[in-house]
Amino acid sequence: MFILNNSDPVPLYKQLYNQIREHILSGKLSADSRLPSVRDMAIELSASRNTVDGAYQELYAEGYLYSKPRSGYFVSALDQDVASRSIPGKPGKNDYLPGPPSVFTYDFHPARLDPESFPTELWRKCFVDSLRRNSHQLVQYGDPQGDWGLRCSIQSYLERSRGVLCNPDQIVICTGLQQSLDIVSHILKESHSVVAVENPGYHLPRSVFHNHSYTLFPVPVGSGGIDLNHLMASKSTIVYVTPSHQMPLGCVMPVANRLALIEWAESGGKFIIEDDYDSELRYHGKPIPSLQGLRPSGNIIYSGTFSKILSPALRLSYMVLPYSLLATYHQLYRSYFSSVSLLEQRTMANFMEQGHWERHIRRMRMIYKKKHDILLRSVETHFGTRAVVNGHGAGLHVILTLPDTLHSEAEIIDRARQKGIQLFPFSEFHVAGQPEATTLLLGFGGMNISEIEQGIAILSQIC
Repeated sequence: MFILNNSDPVPLYKQLYNQIREHILSGKLSADSRLPSVRDMAIELSASRNTVDGAYQELYAEGYLYSKPRSGYFVSALDQDVASRSIPGKPGKNDYLPGPPSVFTYDFHPARLDPESFPTELWRKCFVDSLRRNSHQLVQYGDPQGDWGLRCSIQSYLERSRGVLCNPDQIVICTGLQQSLDIVSHILKESHSVVAVENPGYHLPRSVFHNHSYTLFPVPVGSGGIDLNHLMASKSTIVYVTPSHQMPLGCVMPVANRLALIEWAESGGKFIIEDDYDSELRYHGKPIPSLQGLRPSGNIIYSGTFSKILSPALRLSYMVLPYSLLATYHQLYRSYFSSVSLLEQRTMANFMEQGHWERHIRRMRMIYKKKHDILLRSVETHFGTRAVVNGHGAGLHVILTLPDTLHSEAEIIDRARQKGIQLFPFSEFHVAGQPEATTLLLGFGGMNISEIEQGIAILSQIC
């Protein structure tokens, strides 16, 4: 009745379990029918008793079988109409595996980092040191708000480099912007329902707010950042902004607009979410100070990350909550546990305490500045007056506007793909409307110098 295949990677007991289960669900084994004894089934299959007993025990534990003392195992009575619809299919070997990712020779995706940039040896030393020093804490749950030592290191760094004024008890360690916004959405949803977002702007916040049933209000972005008149005319009581390096246009919000935005927030219990996602990567002059530093006691939620400089794979970020929201945060999350590995938090704290973090920032700023400058020179060489570059001087991407091209964004992306070039659609950043001219987003972090030059040369022929 049953066949076992020794060359199948599925364990023998599991093969027998699957076959008996399918027979029960299909009705081939009727209710109350007796199964052969473990000994007889083992002989019939030329298998060990342990194999048969393992299958029987699992079926018994799940309720497919019942036992009678000194009589053996019997098939349980099931609703056959329901049971027959529960028979598992027989998927192919790779049905559950995603297909291989597309490989591009020239990857202009804006979120790619330099593949050689991760400080492997320094991180390994900090990791091993943290493992040795904190072995007793690794059998316990960590602080739900994040490791205190790491929060102290972040507070010191933010005050020194970003002008953020806060205390460690305001900092929450998160697994990226997505979790930060999830938390903020929960905290504010009781008394807020409309969120203003930049248009064009980062698509992830829109998804998070939408999934929390907020109404999204797109606000146009100009050379001075988000349009404040448009914002003030809306019913929004929360605004998400990237004031130090607008995503994706790259503009900087001037101080007059920042102060006006702060006054808007404080005029009626409104809140600003300041995403300072890549503030360290400014290639000319000093980094732009944070908006939060202008009004530390204001209704400003500050968000930062280690993803753009160190590694997005570590899933390490942080946010600074104003004191006005801390009580609500503690009330809602008092029973939660931290979702960030304590060992990685301690490693990051160690990395910062030893000065590696700020040295790494300086190193990456030099590497990315070189790539940034090569990209601009390549565009000038191969595109000339056919292209206008915006958003340069900071970050990991620039905006390329092609006022005279006859090709749409979709056509260029498709033609580029055929030449081994990946482009992330600039249109993805728009909530509504599209730019007047074809616009491309060119990231440069993940490529070397020659790849940038060759990729731009090919792209210029496509456009």
